[in-house]
Amino acid sequence: MTHSTESISPRLHVCQADYRNPVHADALVHLLDAYAQDPAGGGEALSAFAKANLVKELAALPQAFSVLAFDGERGDQPVGLINCIEGFSTFACRPLVNVHDVAVLAGHRGRRVGEQMLALVEEISRQRGACKLTLEVLAGNARAIRLYERVGFAGYQLDPAMGQAQFFQKWLS
Repeated sequence: MTHSTESISPRLHVCQADYRNPVHADALVHLLDAYAQDPAGGGEALSAFAKANLVKELAALPQAFSVLAFDGERGDQPVGLINCIEGFSTFACRPLVNVHDVAVLAGHRGRRVGEQMLALVEEISRQRGACKLTLEVLAGNARAIRLYERVGFAGYQLDPAMGQAQFFQKWLS
């Protein structure tokens, strides 16, 4: 099922990516590579392996979905991407959706592209029966934090006395 949403900007088109569509596939790789090269994404380009296999691997995961934003007179310029992976909340005994990547090209930031993409992510997640959305953000990415707070995200905690959750990782090479 493909979803789309109306945009604040008449030139912006936000839709669920169709991994079989070559335009969507190219846009996804282009936008994720741009994000990876941004300081907020780590500052390094995607590997040749990731570029060649990303869309195929996402398409093989029924729990994955992506949202794209296109701008321009013909709505053909890819400007934004969100990749999502469905997980499971054991406490709620329901699916949850992790917002894994949020990327908006630098020249389009501040135009509510991310907000519009997140609205569609929320719609799709509700249709999947998800109880919540989760995401991680670098503490120094104040602009992204403002966006997430504006659309209803907050730091995760169960008991204020225990503090907010922290995100850890361990690479398995």
